[in-house]
Amino acid sequence: MLSSATLDVFYDLRRQEFQRTVRYLYGQAGSPVNVGEQMFLTVMNVITSMLWGGTVKGEERASLGAEFRRVVAAMTELMGKPNISDFFPGLARFDLQGIRKRFGECALKFEGIFDSIIQQRMKIDKEGGNGGGKDFLQFLLRLKDEGHAKTPLTMNHVRALLLDMVVGGTDTTSNTVEFAMAEMMNKPEVMRKAQQELEVVVGRDKKVEESHIGKLPYLYAVMKEVLRLHPALPLLVPHCPSESCVVGGYTIPKGARVFVNVWAIHRDPSIWKSPLEFDPERFLRGTWDYSGKDFSYFPFGSGRRICAGIAMAERMVMFSLATLLHSFDWKLREEKLDLSEKFGIVLTKKMPLVAIPTPRLSHPLLYEYE
Repeated sequence: MLSSATLDVFYDLRRQEFQRTVRYLYGQAGSPVNVGEQMFLTVMNVITSMLWGGTVKGEERASLGAEFRRVVAAMTELMGKPNISDFFPGLARFDLQGIRKRFGECALKFEGIFDSIIQQRMKIDKEGGNGGGKDFLQFLLRLKDEGHAKTPLTMNHVRALLLDMVVGGTDTTSNTVEFAMAEMMNKPEVMRKAQQELEVVVGRDKKVEESHIGKLPYLYAVMKEVLRLHPALPLLVPHCPSESCVVGGYTIPKGARVFVNVWAIHRDPSIWKSPLEFDPERFLRGTWDYSGKDFSYFPFGSGRRICAGIAMAERMVMFSLATLLHSFDWKLREEKLDLSEKFGIVLTKKMPLVAIPTPRLSHPLLYEYE
């Protein structure tokens, strides 16, 4: 699902969702818009369409997107919440902080959505329909039915994989775009340079396409700098050694949960000049990439457990930023911009970015949905 070839196949789907977002923002021109919420909804529609071919439409679009985001945010917050049972396992059965109970409530909400979709897909397949083409859910259900001697796939595994894809891909991407827009609005000269680059490559008389992305080095540097200053997963995904080992003179016992503080590494003054400053041009001057080979900059992790969704994240973040900056000028509803972070397993803005879009393309027809 996350290979470059599959992502190429789904380009029209991404394009349609971004056009819907642009059309919605055009209708909100001159009015305040919650940027993160709109980006979350766009990313969610792309991912769920790839998963099971269905998107949120009509009046449900805003309300369900906001609710989905609240559940995802609640779940990711609980995943990162310190739990006394981790330090005193004997207390786990008491669930003193109610974390297990609340996590179960979130999981049940997702399970209800997924079960409904799975039943619908199974009915379509039984009746011989294709449900609009092959998707990830069809692939998983086929694997489950075929069975495998070593790794049998159960319906719980199917639900868990769908949950991983939705939770892992939505909040992280939309938060990165929200931080990028906030940082650029805080430094208008950066936004101006990015928009000037888009005018040269795309022009104001055309819509931005994914084929333009590779010709936008400055915007690419903006994305890299946002991932440095505001990594989506500040402690990365927890690792767990299968055998006890020694790292840097410290014994890491088998089964220990290991967190890597990439947020602190990316702000280390011995590595980065002016580490707290938002400066995309450092990535035009330097050679850093996020392949995981350089331990001074690895927002997606490293090694065998590096993020499987790098290609997807790169396309979604770049296409999001290019679309927002190319189609609209942006100004704040209030004079002061709060860039503070809310720390957790997933890094979020403490205060949502609310901004006012103004159309900047040459003709109103460019904002129509095709």
